[in-house]
Amino acid sequence: MSQRQVLQVFEQYQKARTQFVQTVAELATRPQNVETLQNAGVMSLLRPLLLDTVPTIQQTAALALGRLANYNDDLAEAVVKADILPQLVYSLAEQNRFYKKAAAFVLRAVAKHSAELAQAVVDCGALDALVISLEEFDPGVKEAAAWALGYIARHNGQLAQAVVDSGAFPLLVLCIQEPEIAVKRIAASTLSDIAKHSPELAQTVVDTGAIAHLAQMTLNPDAKLKRQVFSALGQISKHSVDLAEMVVEAEIFPAVLACLKDPDEYVRKNVTTLMREITKHTPELSQMIVNAGGVAAVIDYLGDSKGNVRLPGIMMLGYVAAHSENLAMAVIVSKGVPQLAICLVEEPEDHIKAATAWAFGQIGRHTPEHARAVAAANVLPKLLNLYLDTQSSEDLQVKAKKALKSVLQKCTYLPALEPLLYEAPSNILKHVICQFSKVLPHDSKARRLFVTSGGLKKVQEIKAEPGSALQEYINAINNCYPEEIVRYYSPGYSEALLERVESYQPA
Repeated sequence: MSQRQVLQVFEQYQKARTQFVQTVAELATRPQNVETLQNAGVMSLLRPLLLDTVPTIQQTAALALGRLANYNDDLAEAVVKADILPQLVYSLAEQNRFYKKAAAFVLRAVAKHSAELAQAVVDCGALDALVISLEEFDPGVKEAAAWALGYIARHNGQLAQAVVDSGAFPLLVLCIQEPEIAVKRIAASTLSDIAKHSPELAQTVVDTGAIAHLAQMTLNPDAKLKRQVFSALGQISKHSVDLAEMVVEAEIFPAVLACLKDPDEYVRKNVTTLMREITKHTPELSQMIVNAGGVAAVIDYLGDSKGNVRLPGIMMLGYVAAHSENLAMAVIVSKGVPQLAICLVEEPEDHIKAATAWAFGQIGRHTPEHARAVAAANVLPKLLNLYLDTQSSEDLQVKAKKALKSVLQKCTYLPALEPLLYEAPSNILKHVICQFSKVLPHDSKARRLFVTSGGLKKVQEIKAEPGSALQEYINAINNCYPEEIVRYYSPGYSEALLERVESYQPA
């Protein structure tokens, strides 16, 4: 065989390998092909190609493996069991930028599925190789490495701590200062994935000076970057008063309120979530958000939104109102109650209704004036219906009941209480009757109205245990009226009168 023929054989072999990996990589992009590829034993065929002498074959083999591992955890586990990860980690330090991107993609695709698979990636020494890749000149390699680190860190605090211990933090902070938007996005996302687990990890993010850099990007025109920036700031803020104050001190308010009108739904949601995480800590932080116009802006946001994106806004209003009478009044004055009432009616999901019910409880529990604002919006019958509805989740029933009681115990606005006389079960009814027993002795107009509206008649029909709190409240109401009026409206009085007519003997 001549030299030329030998070279032709090698060329054909190389073409065949190239065609094979390219075809597999292409087939792996379509979910319907994945199971067939797996059953054909494609993993064991791709593995030796990672060490191929031709760089493009190596890269395409890694890309194909990444696409397969990305599909589900079974395939990701197959990559781990085939002992492919150590090979990839070794090659990360040795190969060109194209291979490095593909190798980091495989590590990310394996790590994303579960903490166990992410731990397998860590155990094969991937962290050091990924951290070194963050120092690469090529932005694509930095992005791929940061992405893989984020997918490892997101599962739990232990894995996030492993990422921190690998020395990734200072390099991630440098990445958010890179000119390439894609690198900024992934670096911010990874910082968010690390900060979310614990106050200590969030503090580590803060100690590297990340807040100042994140704050500078809050008004960047790129929506996907803003999503990650606000997510990271929210994850930092949620853990403690000190961390929330550090975010506030970066002077992002009131400028970021403009992002509540952003065309991107997730930007709006993440800004609102950030505000929720800040306001929940102290009255002072809530007051700062109120002073910046945050409450009014969130109420407008609720009016412009639908579904799950409303949830952080609803909770934020509840947290603000919970702190003090004045802050609850700020929610009322900003027309928060009617907007929350709309959310309660419009939203089909029980967990959103439950959050809305909780927010009403926080607003109405302070004083009669606060309770009246909630009651006047016709919220009480709706809360009662949610509590009584057997289709409501247990959490919704509990929160609706608690909110009802909180508002009722302060409510002296009788027109809103009267419909509950006819519908409320005894455990709620006693709170309604209690409020009437407090108001009627001091209000002659209300006493008259209570008779003409049928309220007094309804009270006489209530069967209360002798000596119970409910019976005491009924007695207090009855003591507001002449005895003959109470008798007149008592059940059986008309029959007793008729009996007297029948037995009466005219003179």
